[in-house]
Amino acid sequence: MKTFLLVIGIVVTAAGLVWAAQGAGIFPYPAESFMINETRWIWIGLATAVAGVILIALSRQS
Repeated sequence: MKTFLLVIGIVVTAAGLVWAAQGAGIFPYPAESFMINETRWIWIGLATAVAGVILIALSRQS
């Protein structure tokens, strides 16, 4: 179960960071994405990344 939480946490954190970067215009790929330069996606991405970090922290508890 700990390994599962760790893997899911890493994937969720990575997805959140990509979404935040797209929202900020740092990662404009694909060029036709509706997420690029949209402030809303910065916040959604950061919230998702925080959720992923929480999952990682939960997986590390003994």
